[in-house]
Amino acid sequence: MTLGTSTPLSATGNASPVEPATASPGIALRSVTKMYSNAIAVENLTLDIPAGSYCCLLGPSGCGKTTTLRMLAGHEAVSSGEIWMGDRRVDALPPAKRDTAMVFQNYALFPHKSVRENVGFGLKMRGVAKRERAARVAEMLALVGLAEFGDRRPTQLSGGQQQRVALARALATRPQVLLLDEPLSALDESLRVKTRSELRKLQRQFGLTFVQVTHAQDEAFSLADFIVVMDHGRVDQVGTAAAVYHQPASVFVADFVGDNNIFAGQVLSCEPVGDRERVQLAVEGVGSLVATGAGGIVGHQAACCVRADQMQLAVGDRPPHAPNQLSARITAIEFTGYVTRVLLRLPNNSQELLYKARTEDWLATGYQEGQLLNLSWSPDACIFLPH
Repeated sequence: MTLGTSTPLSATGNASPVEPATASPGIALRSVTKMYSNAIAVENLTLDIPAGSYCCLLGPSGCGKTTTLRMLAGHEAVSSGEIWMGDRRVDALPPAKRDTAMVFQNYALFPHKSVRENVGFGLKMRGVAKRERAARVAEMLALVGLAEFGDRRPTQLSGGQQQRVALARALATRPQVLLLDEPLSALDESLRVKTRSELRKLQRQFGLTFVQVTHAQDEAFSLADFIVVMDHGRVDQVGTAAAVYHQPASVFVADFVGDNNIFAGQVLSCEPVGDRERVQLAVEGVGSLVATGAGGIVGHQAACCVRADQMQLAVGDRPPHAPNQLSARITAIEFTGYVTRVLLRLPNNSQELLYKARTEDWLATGYQEGQLLNLSWSPDACIFLPH
Protein backbone atom coordinates (compact mmCIF):
# COMPACT_ATOMS: atom_id res chain seq x y z
CA MET A 1 0.00 0.00 0.00
CA THR A 2 1.71 3.21 -1.19
CA LEU A 3 0.18 6.67 -0.79
CA GLY A 4 2.98 8.55 -2.52
CA THR A 5 5.86 10.74 -1.44
CA SER A 6 6.62 14.42 -1.32
CA THR A 7 9.71 16.51 -2.04
CA PRO A 8 10.49 18.86 0.86
CA LEU A 9 9.94 22.49 -0.14
CA SER A 10 10.71 25.78 1.49
CA ALA A 11 8.11 28.51 1.81
CA THR A 12 9.37 29.95 -1.49
CA GLY A 13 9.05 26.64 -3.32
CA ASN A 14 12.78 25.86 -3.43
CA ALA A 15 14.29 22.63 -2.19
CA SER A 16 14.88 22.89 1.56
CA PRO A 17 18.46 22.68 2.83
CA VAL A 18 17.14 20.58 5.72
CA GLU A 19 15.44 17.38 4.64
CA PRO A 20 14.16 14.24 6.34
CA ALA A 21 16.28 11.13 5.78
CA THR A 22 13.73 9.83 3.28
CA ALA A 23 10.69 11.31 1.59
CA SER A 24 7.66 11.54 3.85
CA PRO A 25 5.08 8.79 3.38
CA GLY A 26 1.32 8.96 3.40
CA ILE A 27 -0.64 7.31 6.19
CA ALA A 28 -3.51 4.85 5.87
CA LEU A 29 -5.70 3.62 8.72
CA ARG A 30 -7.89 0.66 7.89
CA SER A 31 -10.82 -0.29 10.18
CA VAL A 32 -8.84 0.76 13.25
CA THR A 33 -10.57 0.19 16.58
CA LYS A 34 -9.32 0.86 20.10
CA MET A 35 -11.13 -0.55 23.14
CA TYR A 36 -10.47 -0.09 26.86
CA SER A 37 -12.26 -2.90 28.73
CA ASN A 38 -15.82 -2.46 27.42
CA ALA A 39 -15.42 1.16 26.32
CA ILE A 40 -14.76 2.00 22.65
CA ALA A 41 -12.38 4.94 22.26
CA VAL A 42 -12.01 4.69 18.45
CA GLU A 43 -14.39 2.67 16.30
CA ASN A 44 -13.73 1.27 12.83
CA LEU A 45 -11.70 4.27 11.68
CA THR A 46 -10.66 4.26 8.03
CA LEU A 47 -8.71 7.27 6.84
CA ASP A 48 -6.09 8.29 4.25
CA ILE A 49 -3.62 11.09 5.05
CA PRO A 50 -1.71 12.09 1.88
CA ALA A 51 2.07 12.28 1.92
CA GLY A 52 3.48 15.68 2.85
CA SER A 53 0.12 17.06 4.01
CA TYR A 54 -0.86 18.87 7.20
CA CYS A 55 -3.79 17.04 8.79
CA CYS A 56 -5.67 18.20 11.88
CA LEU A 57 -7.79 15.84 13.97
CA LEU A 58 -10.50 18.14 15.33
CA GLY A 59 -13.14 17.45 17.95
CA PRO A 60 -14.22 17.86 21.57
CA SER A 61 -12.60 16.15 24.54
CA GLY A 62 -13.21 12.41 24.52
CA CYS A 63 -13.87 12.12 20.77
CA GLY A 64 -10.90 9.78 20.16
CA LYS A 65 -8.50 12.16 18.43
CA THR A 66 -5.63 11.82 20.95
CA THR A 67 -6.08 8.04 21.09
CA THR A 68 -5.80 7.98 17.28
CA LEU A 69 -2.59 10.04 17.44
CA ARG A 70 -1.11 7.75 20.10
CA MET A 71 -1.90 4.69 17.98
CA LEU A 72 -0.07 6.31 15.07
CA ALA A 73 2.92 6.91 17.35
CA GLY A 74 2.85 3.40 18.78
CA HIS A 75 2.12 4.57 22.35
CA GLU A 76 -1.24 2.76 22.19
CA ALA A 77 -1.80 -0.63 20.60
CA VAL A 78 -4.68 -1.03 18.16
CA SER A 79 -7.39 -3.47 19.24
CA SER A 80 -8.06 -4.31 15.61
CA GLY A 81 -7.33 -2.91 12.16
CA GLU A 82 -4.18 -1.84 10.33
CA ILE A 83 -1.96 1.27 10.19
CA TRP A 84 0.24 1.82 7.14
CA MET A 85 2.91 4.44 6.54
CA GLY A 86 3.74 4.36 2.86
CA ASP A 87 4.17 0.70 1.93
CA ARG A 88 5.00 -0.40 5.50
CA ARG A 89 2.46 -1.78 7.92
CA VAL A 90 3.46 -0.32 11.30
CA ASP A 91 0.72 -1.13 13.81
CA ALA A 92 2.78 -4.01 15.28
CA LEU A 93 6.05 -2.03 15.36
CA PRO A 94 7.40 -0.26 18.48
CA PRO A 95 7.52 3.56 18.37
CA ALA A 96 11.26 3.67 17.61
CA LYS A 97 10.76 1.63 14.43
CA ARG A 98 8.03 3.83 12.91
CA ASP A 99 10.13 6.84 11.84
CA THR A 100 7.75 9.17 13.67
CA ALA A 101 8.34 11.86 16.27
CA MET A 102 5.82 13.32 18.69
CA VAL A 103 5.48 16.76 20.24
CA PHE A 104 3.52 16.44 23.48
CA GLN A 105 1.06 18.93 24.93
CA ASN A 106 3.33 19.71 27.89
CA TYR A 107 6.49 19.58 25.69
CA ALA A 108 8.06 16.89 28.01
CA LEU A 109 11.42 18.67 28.22
CA PHE A 110 14.04 17.58 30.74
CA PRO A 111 14.30 20.47 33.25
CA HIS A 112 17.82 19.48 34.40
CA LYS A 113 19.24 19.38 30.87
CA SER A 114 20.22 22.34 28.70
CA VAL A 115 18.33 23.25 25.56
CA ARG A 116 21.15 21.75 23.51
CA GLU A 117 21.01 18.49 25.49
CA ASN A 118 17.23 18.32 25.16
CA VAL A 119 17.36 18.73 21.40
CA GLY A 120 20.11 16.12 21.06
CA PHE A 121 18.57 13.57 23.42
CA GLY A 122 16.82 11.51 20.75
CA LEU A 123 19.94 11.48 18.60
CA LYS A 124 22.04 10.31 21.56
CA MET A 125 19.60 7.46 22.25
CA ARG A 126 19.93 6.41 18.61
CA GLY A 127 23.70 6.26 18.87
CA VAL A 128 24.44 9.19 16.57
CA ALA A 129 28.13 10.15 16.80
CA LYS A 130 28.95 13.16 19.00
CA ARG A 131 30.24 15.38 16.19
CA GLU A 132 27.26 14.68 13.93
CA ARG A 133 24.91 15.11 16.89
CA ALA A 134 26.37 18.53 17.70
CA ALA A 135 26.04 19.64 14.08
CA ARG A 136 22.44 18.44 13.85
CA VAL A 137 21.50 20.15 17.12
CA ALA A 138 23.06 23.44 15.98
CA GLU A 139 21.18 23.16 12.70
CA MET A 140 17.85 22.60 14.45
CA LEU A 141 18.33 25.41 16.97
CA ALA A 142 19.15 27.81 14.14
CA LEU A 143 16.08 26.62 12.26
CA VAL A 144 13.72 27.45 15.14
CA GLY A 145 15.50 30.71 16.01
CA LEU A 146 17.13 29.55 19.25
CA ALA A 147 20.79 29.35 18.23
CA GLU A 148 21.87 31.54 21.15
CA PHE A 149 19.83 29.67 23.77
CA GLY A 150 21.60 26.31 23.71
CA ASP A 151 23.07 26.59 27.23
CA ARG A 152 19.85 27.63 28.95
CA ARG A 153 17.53 25.36 30.90
CA PRO A 154 13.87 25.00 29.84
CA THR A 155 12.75 26.91 32.95
CA GLN A 156 14.67 29.93 31.66
CA LEU A 157 12.60 30.03 28.48
CA SER A 158 9.15 31.35 27.66
CA GLY A 159 6.33 28.99 26.75
CA GLY A 160 6.78 29.73 23.06
CA GLN A 161 10.51 29.08 23.26
CA GLN A 162 9.94 25.78 25.06
CA GLN A 163 7.52 24.79 22.33
CA ARG A 164 10.19 25.48 19.71
CA VAL A 165 12.72 23.41 21.66
CA ALA A 166 10.26 20.49 21.62
CA LEU A 167 9.84 20.94 17.87
CA ALA A 168 13.60 21.09 17.31
CA ARG A 169 14.06 17.89 19.34
CA ALA A 170 11.39 16.11 17.29
CA LEU A 171 12.77 17.32 13.95
CA ALA A 172 16.40 16.53 14.86
CA THR A 173 15.78 12.80 14.41
CA ARG A 174 14.58 13.51 10.85
CA PRO A 175 11.30 11.65 11.20
CA GLN A 176 9.09 10.82 8.27
CA VAL A 177 5.93 11.81 10.16
CA LEU A 178 5.54 14.43 12.90
CA LEU A 179 2.70 13.98 15.39
CA LEU A 180 1.57 16.93 17.52
CA ASP A 181 -0.74 16.64 20.54
CA GLU A 182 -2.36 20.03 21.26
CA PRO A 183 1.06 21.74 20.88
CA LEU A 184 -0.32 25.29 21.21
CA SER A 185 -2.79 24.88 24.06
CA ALA A 186 -0.44 26.26 26.74
CA LEU A 187 0.31 29.48 24.82
CA ASP A 188 -1.50 32.80 25.08
CA GLU A 189 -3.57 33.92 22.11
CA SER A 190 -1.05 36.23 20.44
CA LEU A 191 1.74 33.67 20.75
CA ARG A 192 -0.53 30.91 19.45
CA VAL A 193 -1.18 32.92 16.27
CA LYS A 194 2.54 33.54 15.75
CA THR A 195 3.49 29.92 16.46
CA ARG A 196 0.83 28.63 14.06
CA SER A 197 2.62 30.47 11.28
CA GLU A 198 5.96 28.98 12.32
CA LEU A 199 4.51 25.46 12.39
CA ARG A 200 3.08 25.78 8.90
CA LYS A 201 6.35 27.20 7.57
CA LEU A 202 8.34 24.32 9.08
CA GLN A 203 5.94 21.73 7.68
CA ARG A 204 6.30 23.15 4.19
CA GLN A 205 10.06 23.51 4.51
CA PHE A 206 10.56 19.88 5.53
CA GLY A 207 7.80 18.45 3.36
CA LEU A 208 6.81 16.19 6.24
CA THR A 209 3.45 14.64 6.93
CA PHE A 210 2.12 16.48 10.01
CA VAL A 211 -0.79 15.10 12.05
CA GLN A 212 -1.98 17.45 14.77
CA VAL A 213 -4.66 17.03 17.44
CA THR A 214 -6.64 20.11 18.40
CA HIS A 215 -10.02 21.11 19.80
CA ALA A 216 -9.66 24.67 18.48
CA GLN A 217 -11.32 25.17 15.11
CA ASP A 218 -9.42 28.38 14.31
CA GLU A 219 -6.19 26.44 14.77
CA ALA A 220 -7.33 23.66 12.46
CA PHE A 221 -8.63 26.10 9.83
CA SER A 222 -5.39 28.09 9.70
CA LEU A 223 -3.00 25.11 9.61
CA ALA A 224 -4.54 22.11 7.92
CA ASP A 225 -4.61 21.03 4.30
CA PHE A 226 -7.56 18.97 5.42
CA ILE A 227 -9.49 18.41 8.63
CA VAL A 228 -10.83 15.23 10.20
CA VAL A 229 -13.77 16.02 12.50
CA MET A 230 -14.26 13.27 15.09
CA ASP A 231 -17.14 12.50 17.46
CA HIS A 232 -17.48 9.57 19.87
CA GLY A 233 -14.59 7.66 18.33
CA ARG A 234 -15.79 8.00 14.76
CA VAL A 235 -14.98 10.26 11.83
CA ASP A 236 -17.92 12.56 11.16
CA GLN A 237 -16.47 14.55 8.25
CA VAL A 238 -13.22 14.81 6.30
CA GLY A 239 -12.51 17.81 4.10
CA THR A 240 -10.67 21.05 3.54
CA ALA A 241 -11.20 23.86 6.03
CA ALA A 242 -13.46 25.63 3.54
CA ALA A 243 -15.57 22.51 2.95
CA VAL A 244 -16.01 21.78 6.65
CA TYR A 245 -16.87 25.40 7.40
CA HIS A 246 -19.21 26.07 4.47
CA GLN A 247 -20.71 22.59 4.04
CA PRO A 248 -21.02 20.78 7.39
CA ALA A 249 -22.14 17.20 6.81
CA SER A 250 -24.05 16.62 10.06
CA VAL A 251 -25.75 18.33 12.96
CA PHE A 252 -22.70 17.58 15.11
CA VAL A 253 -20.26 19.26 12.71
CA ALA A 254 -22.58 22.24 12.19
CA ASP A 255 -22.87 22.66 15.97
CA PHE A 256 -19.14 22.25 16.62
CA VAL A 257 -17.84 24.36 13.74
CA GLY A 258 -18.79 27.74 12.45
CA ASP A 259 -21.40 29.52 14.64
CA ASN A 260 -24.33 27.85 12.90
CA ASN A 261 -27.98 28.29 13.80
CA ILE A 262 -29.56 24.82 13.62
CA PHE A 263 -33.24 24.06 13.11
CA ALA A 264 -34.64 20.56 13.59
CA GLY A 265 -37.75 19.50 11.72
CA GLN A 266 -39.51 17.04 9.43
CA VAL A 267 -38.81 16.79 5.69
CA LEU A 268 -41.86 17.91 3.72
CA SER A 269 -40.50 17.76 0.17
CA CYS A 270 -37.34 17.27 -1.90
CA GLU A 271 -36.86 18.84 -5.33
CA PRO A 272 -33.78 18.16 -7.50
CA VAL A 273 -31.85 21.30 -8.47
CA GLY A 274 -28.78 20.41 -10.54
CA ASP A 275 -26.70 17.94 -8.52
CA ARG A 276 -28.31 19.05 -5.25
CA GLU A 277 -31.78 19.13 -3.72
CA ARG A 278 -34.07 21.83 -2.41
CA VAL A 279 -35.39 20.36 0.81
CA GLN A 280 -38.38 21.84 2.64
CA LEU A 281 -38.64 21.22 6.36
CA ALA A 282 -41.44 21.90 8.85
CA VAL A 283 -39.87 23.39 11.98
CA GLU A 284 -41.95 23.69 15.11
CA GLY A 285 -42.38 27.28 16.26
CA VAL A 286 -40.85 28.59 13.02
CA GLY A 287 -42.85 27.22 10.10
CA SER A 288 -41.41 26.10 6.79
CA LEU A 289 -37.71 26.46 5.92
CA VAL A 290 -36.01 25.64 2.60
CA ALA A 291 -32.45 24.24 2.57
CA THR A 292 -29.97 23.03 -0.03
CA GLY A 293 -28.24 19.65 0.21
CA ALA A 294 -28.77 15.98 -0.49
CA GLY A 295 -30.18 12.88 1.14
CA GLY A 296 -33.57 14.19 2.16
CA ILE A 297 -36.34 11.63 2.71
CA VAL A 298 -39.92 12.89 2.94
CA GLY A 299 -41.40 12.23 6.38
CA HIS A 300 -38.03 11.74 8.10
CA GLN A 301 -36.64 13.91 10.86
CA ALA A 302 -33.67 16.04 9.81
CA ALA A 303 -32.28 19.53 10.29
CA CYS A 304 -30.86 22.53 8.49
CA CYS A 305 -28.46 25.29 9.48
CA VAL A 306 -27.54 28.82 8.53
CA ARG A 307 -24.33 30.56 9.61
CA ALA A 308 -24.62 33.56 11.89
CA ASP A 309 -23.15 35.88 9.25
CA GLN A 310 -25.46 34.71 6.45
CA MET A 311 -28.72 36.15 7.81
CA GLN A 312 -30.22 39.53 6.97
CA LEU A 313 -31.97 41.64 9.62
CA ALA A 314 -34.75 44.16 9.14
CA VAL A 315 -37.61 45.84 11.00
CA GLY A 316 -41.21 46.18 9.87
CA ASP A 317 -43.22 43.74 7.80
CA ARG A 318 -41.66 40.51 6.60
CA PRO A 319 -40.69 40.43 2.91
CA PRO A 320 -43.38 38.62 0.91
CA HIS A 321 -42.65 35.12 -0.36
CA ALA A 322 -39.16 34.92 1.19
CA PRO A 323 -38.57 31.18 1.70
CA ASN A 324 -36.67 31.50 4.99
CA GLN A 325 -37.83 34.12 7.44
CA LEU A 326 -38.78 34.47 11.08
CA SER A 327 -39.05 37.05 13.85
CA ALA A 328 -36.79 37.13 16.89
CA ARG A 329 -36.06 39.52 19.74
CA ILE A 330 -32.57 40.77 20.62
CA THR A 331 -31.57 39.49 24.07
CA ALA A 332 -27.90 40.51 24.19
CA ILE A 333 -25.29 42.39 22.16
CA GLU A 334 -21.65 41.35 22.56
CA PHE A 335 -18.87 43.58 21.25
CA THR A 336 -15.78 41.46 20.47
CA GLY A 337 -13.76 43.97 18.49
CA TYR A 338 -14.00 43.77 14.72
CA VAL A 339 -17.12 41.58 15.01
CA THR A 340 -20.27 42.09 17.11
CA ARG A 341 -22.26 39.04 18.21
CA VAL A 342 -26.02 39.48 18.62
CA LEU A 343 -28.10 36.96 20.54
CA LEU A 344 -31.79 36.66 19.68
CA ARG A 345 -34.64 34.51 20.92
CA LEU A 346 -37.67 33.23 19.01
CA PRO A 347 -40.94 34.39 20.57
CA ASN A 348 -42.72 31.06 19.99
CA ASN A 349 -40.11 28.79 21.57
CA SER A 350 -36.97 28.90 23.69
CA GLN A 351 -34.47 28.56 20.83
CA GLU A 352 -31.69 31.13 20.88
CA LEU A 353 -30.13 32.37 17.64
CA LEU A 354 -26.83 34.07 16.86
CA TYR A 355 -26.22 36.86 14.38
CA LYS A 356 -22.74 38.22 13.57
CA ALA A 357 -21.74 41.37 11.73
CA ARG A 358 -18.82 43.73 11.38
CA THR A 359 -19.04 46.09 14.35
CA GLU A 360 -19.05 49.09 12.02
CA ASP A 361 -22.03 47.68 10.10
CA TRP A 362 -23.87 46.72 13.28
CA LEU A 363 -23.52 50.17 14.86
CA ALA A 364 -24.93 51.72 11.68
CA THR A 365 -28.21 49.83 12.13
CA GLY A 366 -29.02 51.40 15.48
CA TYR A 367 -30.78 48.23 16.66
CA GLN A 368 -31.06 47.87 20.43
CA GLU A 369 -31.50 45.09 22.98
CA GLY A 370 -35.17 44.11 23.31
CA GLN A 371 -36.05 45.05 19.73
CA LEU A 372 -38.05 42.61 17.60
CA LEU A 373 -36.43 41.99 14.21
CA ASN A 374 -37.18 40.03 11.06
CA LEU A 375 -34.48 37.57 9.97
CA SER A 376 -34.24 36.10 6.47
CA TRP A 377 -31.75 34.09 4.43
CA SER A 378 -31.56 32.37 1.07
CA PRO A 379 -31.98 28.60 0.51
CA ASP A 380 -28.40 28.48 -0.81
CA ALA A 381 -27.16 29.74 2.57
CA CYS A 382 -29.26 27.14 4.39
CA ILE A 383 -27.48 23.76 4.56
CA PHE A 384 -29.55 20.58 4.81
CA LEU A 385 -28.33 18.17 7.50
CA PRO A 386 -29.71 14.64 6.99
CA HIS A 387 -28.40 13.41 10.37
